[in-house]
Amino acid sequence: MKNILSKFFVAALICLLPQIQATASSHREAPLISNDPLADNTDLYVFRSPCDTNKIVIIANYIPFEHPGGGPNWFNFGQNIRYEIHIKNKATGAADDITYRFTFTQVHQDTTTFFNIRLGKQNSMDRYTCERSMDGGVTWTTIYTNGIVPPPNIGPRSIQGGAGLGATAGYDSIMMAAVSIASTGEKLFCGPADDPFFVDLGGAFDVGGFRTAGRDGLAKFNCHSIALEIPIFTLQKTGLSVSGATSILDPNFVIGVWASASRQAITTCYFIWSIHIDDF
Repeated sequence: MKNILSKFFVAALICLLPQIQATASSHREAPLISNDPLADNTDLYVFRSPCDTNKIVIIANYIPFEHPGGGPNWFNFGQNIRYEIHIKNKATGAADDITYRFTFTQVHQDTTTFFNIRLGKQNSMDRYTCERSMDGGVTWTTIYTNGIVPPPNIGPRSIQGGAGLGATAGYDSIMMAAVSIASTGEKLFCGPADDPFFVDLGGAFDVGGFRTAGRDGLAKFNCHSIALEIPIFTLQKTGLSVSGATSILDPNFVIGVWASASRQAITTCYFIWSIHIDDF
């Protein structure tokens, strides 16, 4: 995925036609969310699909600084977190016009071992459900269930070996098998991927000593990506395809995109007391 993303500009607010560049990333800068990495939204990418120019790709990344071999407690999407991608295509109305919501559950296929993968079985296996709202979160439709989240690329014994998953075609085949098509036409992928952002962390936090030939501090670290490839007519406010644009600056083809991760803030407990008058 990194090889594809490196060809495009990072964008947090983007037109459906031209591409613009954002200049910020959030990996561990915010002190509170740094203590909750599963809900830490690191970057958002939005660009025209290199495979189909009639579609937009949105990628929201979470969980910074993952090492793919960092066991025995591997990184996973949070089970009690709502991961959402919000899209605004109208100047008025609700805070967001289109929302994609992803929720995850975890399955343990072999509880007799602390290895993530062994003998064709996987622990810490994530499955996801994707819901979509087209009216600012008033109503929701489930557009995909039981989605597959691939495991991290732990190593050749785990991925390709007979003691592991036995994927003779390599890790790429596992990732491609996790790409799904929603009932409404969107292409979906959720899983670990190489973090594509470049930042010279050693220079940045060494009293701002940015170096001319800086080292990528995120190299060989993963994040967890939620990726969607969406037809432009789905995102355009009146359902127009890209051929309906009058120019590259047509305001009817401008959208705002942002991503979020939310935990339940309050749990309400109900206690019911039953009193029988014949007890007195």
